[in-house]
Amino acid sequence: MKHLGGVAVLVAVVGAAAATLMVFGARLGLWQPITGFGFYRSYFNPLAMVVAALGLLALVIHLIRREKGLAMLGGVAAMIGVAMLAPMISSMINPPVRGAPINDITTDTSNPPAFLVLDETRAGARTSLVYAGEEVASLQARAYPDIAPLETDLDADAAYARALDVADAMGWEIIADDAENRRFEATARTSTFYFADDVVVVVTAQDSGSRVDMRSVSRIGRSDQGVNAARIRMFQQQF
Repeated sequence: MKHLGGVAVLVAVVGAAAATLMVFGARLGLWQPITGFGFYRSYFNPLAMVVAALGLLALVIHLIRREKGLAMLGGVAAMIGVAMLAPMISSMINPPVRGAPINDITTDTSNPPAFLVLDETRAGARTSLVYAGEEVASLQARAYPDIAPLETDLDADAAYARALDVADAMGWEIIADDAENRRFEATARTSTFYFADDVVVVVTAQDSGSRVDMRSVSRIGRSDQGVNAARIRMFQQQF
């Protein structure tokens, strides 16, 4: 029991490092995003509970033994554990709204931009790039009624150049750049777990200015939990 505080801190540090790897391991090239997500779902909360419980135990025991320094170490470990539990605690207090069961979001559901270069062979893809039609359009209209084409006063060429600049600023990997037809295809990555989503942007000349349409599709999962809609909103805001 004498060294329990030190052991608790060591476990907390190792646990926090392991939790960080679960979330960002794919970005480091250690595994595929779905693998890291699987680790997170299976082990993150149990690991956090162990860290918090061991830290609390060390805190109580060392306080009883009047070992203030070691009790402080136990308190630090307990705080690390509680911090790791924060996402679970937050979801219990404010249960997240279940995302619409779609992973293909577009600014134009009647004539969605098509992928001409990216295809079904893209790495790790489990979803199709063929638009599913009215069913998906109806679900999107109910879940994300604000998603609409971006109308701009810029001429089409200037708008296309601006769209490329925004995509670059958002960290997208441009896969195909067709300046003649003012369209490009890109791959975007989520900040956590590093999931890959595919994006196509098309600029159309208007009588006064131009119109920017886009489509964002997840490679994995039936529901994207709003990620693609959020990406479109961010792109339009930065534009």
